Amino acid sequence: MGTEGEQLTEQETAIYDRQIRVWGVDAQRRLSKSNVFVSGLKGTSVEFCKNIVLAGVGSLTLNDDRLVTEDLLFANFLTPPDENDFRGKSVAELCCDSLKDFNPMVSVSVEKGALSIFDADFFQKFDVVVVNCCSLLTKKSVNAKCRKLPKRVAFYSVECRDSCGEIFVDLQNFSYCKKKNEETIECKLHYPSFEEAIAVPWRSLPKRMSKLYYAMRVIERFEELEGRNPGETSVDDLPNVQKLRKELCEAQCLNESHIPDSLLRRLMASTSEFPPVCAIVGGILGQEVIKAISGKGDPLKNFFFFDAMDGKGIIEDISNVNN
Repeated sequence: MGTEGEQLTEQETAIYDRQIRVWGVDAQRRLSKSNVFVSGLKGTSVEFCKNIVLAGVGSLTLNDDRLVTEDLLFANFLTPPDENDFRGKSVAELCCDSLKDFNPMVSVSVEKGALSIFDADFFQKFDVVVVNCCSLLTKKSVNAKCRKLPKRVAFYSVECRDSCGEIFVDLQNFSYCKKKNEETIECKLHYPSFEEAIAVPWRSLPKRMSKLYYAMRVIERFEELEGRNPGETSVDDLPNVQKLRKELCEAQCLNESHIPDSLLRRLMASTSEFPPVCAIVGGILGQEVIKAISGKGDPLKNFFFFDAMDGKGIIEDISNVNN
């Protein structure tokens, strides 16, 4: 990822001196030449954007045409104190103005339009694509478009509901370096697409699989069947979601106890994000994208779940058993 052969300028070397001491000149060079696209600007993705802008990516393109409202600003710390400053602006435009102040070395811009209308060629100019809070169909579609390109484009989806968060990672065929016994070795990983990952039969997954994985899939499927946008659920929908859970568990040969009512109720009851959870999940996402761009460090494969109720972060590798 990033343009090979180009060196850091003196200004970049001076500004990123501390980071260079941590992960090296080559990693910072790759970061400074990388192009990142983020669609759907909620609390978690805003936290992520702040992190990678401070880290010093080359460019960040934002996509979210929703007009700014009070509800959309709940977990968004990039909002100006004066309401007149954001009246009539889209969420992407508001975030763009604020992020430019974090690091003037990074080019931050806005791309207007619905995420679903961008074709595969549009994503060709990016090294990383991150989607937040989009429909099941859109996740599959954008991920598939990234995979059609001649170069590897890393794809991430992230979502926070109530006090829980989920990250999905697709780095396709990924090579990276790590140190082992004072030696640097090259490692290779094969990632499934989002569609391939969620198609893995539940009965083939480990018995101690995160309950959040199953619960997120049930609610995601419910929103798709009902034609709802992500997060447009409430406790009033619980009986219908429980019915769908029963149908899916019977079809997948999974005991319903793996998807408790208490968890479904939490995920559906609140449409607001918890800022502390956004900070944690957005921070993890930022670390993972830096790993993917730099090619240094063990990357996450391929789901990450966080639940503030127990404070645990869990990595689950959900891949086709044949791979």
